[in-house]
Amino acid sequence: MNKKVIIIEGYLASGKSTFALQLSKSVNVTYLIKDTFKEALCKNVSVTDRNESSIFSSVTFDGMMYVMERMFETGLPVIIEGNFVPAGVKKTDEAGTIRQLIDKYDYDSLTFKFSGDTRILHKRFIEREKTPERGDVNKMGFDVDLETFDTWCHNLDKFDVGGKVVKVDTTDFSEIDFNKYIEFAKLFLAEDNENEKIIS
Repeated sequence: MNKKVIIIEGYLASGKSTFALQLSKSVNVTYLIKDTFKEALCKNVSVTDRNESSIFSSVTFDGMMYVMERMFETGLPVIIEGNFVPAGVKKTDEAGTIRQLIDKYDYDSLTFKFSGDTRILHKRFIEREKTPERGDVNKMGFDVDLETFDTWCHNLDKFDVGGKVVKVDTTDFSEIDFNKYIEFAKLFLAEDNENEKIIS
């Protein structure tokens, strides 16, 4: 058994999903990505407005936690990705829910906290909204101003499930050595180390 969970969370349009896919291929560990999970759930469902999309976001989180817990029951490692929120942001304390499962099944966790200059991330976010790859179910359906976007991002700052934490600033992708973070994840998966550690 390899009771390890890698959590990739943080700001919108910060490259979390791309890294999750790259990491999964590199370490051969199953991934659960919030946006693609939501797309799969809504494949045969028509989502017509932002309110319905928000409801399905809650359903998506519950579905991800169901699958994650089934994997925890068998001691399998897993990678989860999303803009998971701490207590007080939504009705559901997503960080608290994740931590409860980690504690219940005695898993070790490694969290990659993605952040960056929200002015740059906002521009990426706006451009991403225009692409067909984004999928209708994940689109906002309205123009998000910088102030709102900044608030959404900083609402995620207090996410904490314990374990090891790696902070990743993705303001400039060209300056990031993602291979370094992949190697860190490989070490985490290979070692039995319960010590809490924060690196930048």
